[in-house]
This record gives sequence, C-alpha cells and structure tokens, in this order.
Amino acid sequence: MAVSCVATHFATLSISGTGPTARPASLSSSSFVSVGPIRSCGFLSSPLFVSGGVSRCPVFRRRVVIRNMAEPAKKKKEDSAVKRARIAEVRRIYNKSRKTEIKTRMKKVFAALDDLKKKGASSQDDIKPVEALIAEAYSIIDKAVKVGTLHKNTGGNRKSRLARAKRALEIQMGWYTPAV
Repeated sequence: MAVSCVATHFATLSISGTGPTARPASLSSSSFVSVGPIRSCGFLSSPLFVSGGVSRCPVFRRRVVIRNMAEPAKKKKEDSAVKRARIAEVRRIYNKSRKTEIKTRMKKVFAALDDLKKKGASSQDDIKPVEALIAEAYSIIDKAVKVGTLHKNTGGNRKSRLARAKRALEIQMGWYTPAV
C-alpha cells in the first residue's frame, strides 16, 4: 500500500517546481533539479527504496554533468637507450667542432713559428703575433676542458706542446738560454 501511495505522489511531480514539489530555499538551483513526471514506478520495489524508505517530501536529484572524458592518447615514454643515443649524437657533433677548432688553432701557431724560423726573425718583437695566437689557442683549449670535451690532462698536454714549440724557437734564435 505504501508503494502505491509513493507512486501516485511521484506521478504528480512536475518539472516547474511549483506545488508540492517546490524546492526549499536552502537548495541552489545549480546543483539540483526536480524530477519530472514518472511514467513507471517499477523501480520503487527495489530493495534500495523499500529498505531506505521513501518520504513524501519533494524529490530532488543531483544534476549529472557529463564531461567528455576522452583524454588525448598518452605519448609512449621514450626508451632511455634511444634518448641517450640521440643526446650522444648531439654531443658528438658539438665536441667534434670544438676539437677541430683546437687542432686548427694549434696548426696556425705551428705554421707561424715555422715562418719565423724560415725568415730568421731578428728580434723578440717578431714573436708577438705568435704569442697572440698561442693565447687564443690556450683560451679555446681551456674552454674545451671546462665543458668536458677534453680531459684536463689532454688540455695540459696540448698547451705544453705549444709552449715547447715557442721555447724551441726562442732557444734556436738565441733569445732564451735555458738554465742548466
């Protein structure tokens, strides 16, 4: 009997919210909507409604917001070996250009020293342009060591090689006498 009474009450509910289905003032219209007329009350015999009991007060349902839950396809995480190979290739090209620059600067210093030997430089002032080339080469070598392109011992060996070549020229020209 109680089920048929509830069914008749649900049948009289309206969408407009007037009459017995009027909303209490405490409920906001943005979060609730009233239930429209119910055509079939077969769902009232479910254990949920029978055990919980249905009151005769106005019925409100939460507004269901359906959002598009389709997320963009997740990008597959890149394999670490592939990433390391890509990074290694970029570093290889970068390091190669630095090493090439070091070799070029060293060759320029050696070529300038050979020219001075062939010309037979008369004074130490003739070696000033070579010292400027050596300073540039030292700078490039130090930068390569700083960023990790060259090991610090390799950088030291290259700088020593330049200094020895200059010293050999100075000894040959008689501008320097090593202390024995």
